[in-house]
Amino acid sequence: MKKYLFLLLAVICIQPIKAQNATGKVVSFTLNAKTLQNSGGENPERKVSVYLPPNYDASTKRYPVIYYLHGFMGTDNIDANMKMILDRAILQAKIRPYILVIASNYTLYEGSFYSNSSLTGNWSDFMAKELVESIDKQFRTIPTRESRAIGGHSMGGYGAIKIGMLFPEVFSSVYAMSPGLLTMVKEFGANSDSFKELGKIKTQEELKKSYYPKVLVAVARAWSPNPANPPFYCDVPYTYKGDSLIVNQAVLEKWNQNFPVLMVDKYTNNLRKLKALKLDWGRNDAARFPIQCGMFSQKLENLGIEHYAEEYIGNHVNKIWTTDGRVLNDLLPFFNEYLVFE
Repeated sequence: MKKYLFLLLAVICIQPIKAQNATGKVVSFTLNAKTLQNSGGENPERKVSVYLPPNYDASTKRYPVIYYLHGFMGTDNIDANMKMILDRAILQAKIRPYILVIASNYTLYEGSFYSNSSLTGNWSDFMAKELVESIDKQFRTIPTRESRAIGGHSMGGYGAIKIGMLFPEVFSSVYAMSPGLLTMVKEFGANSDSFKELGKIKTQEELKKSYYPKVLVAVARAWSPNPANPPFYCDVPYTYKGDSLIVNQAVLEKWNQNFPVLMVDKYTNNLRKLKALKLDWGRNDAARFPIQCGMFSQKLENLGIEHYAEEYIGNHVNKIWTTDGRVLNDLLPFFNEYLVFE
């Protein structure tokens, strides 16, 4: 009798160990995107990485999909640490099994800003249409808006909000972590050093050594391209003659059409169609983040648009893909609450 009890206890103890060792896998492929055919020298062949949950190959189940948008200078890469976080979320029951997709939006100037551009390609359409169609064909997804979410960090947070606003028929829930360029303030304000620094840069080699000017050029190639203006083939809203600010009103209007804080009025009805929307930001992030996130949240509140907005103690990078970070403990549980699972 004691022998049988021992065997029974051994079996009971082994089962959780097996469950804890269950891991998902990452697969990658390249998509030659029709939406990204362009005249700006960008490669329309985009690498896409896909996280598949444990036991995906052994089952016939269908899964909801989270489209995760990487930040400026990022790629589609799902490294070992990220995969550990994605696995842990399922093992700790923070979210039911799901598929997560990251597509490379790395460009010649290190970021597409997930925007349609006559110069660099239609990145919003790529993410919301062509990529989604490809993923639904290749993997066992639940191909409905109720089972699709979009989230991201920094430039990716901007993209998640923007694409969510533009395509509520594709995505039902949005989570933006420290979204960038919701409007133009502080480090990207008219009187910031960023535009002054950019005005002094004349070559691509010089630009590569900068940060804020490089971001401005990436944005300008997306929002205000100009094939007749080398070497970067774009226009910016602010330049300087000595210490005097010069405003290009036509270009500024193009930029204003791409700032989510200023897009809200036009896309109010689309925002109301979303099932859930959340943004967060670190208290100790660069000065622009708390300000612009607060402005966006206040605008939504003034229009009666339900959403969540949260400031946490952290900076731009220290609590994202960590065991105490936002992806594991906030973004994935948020989507578990609002996505429809099989």
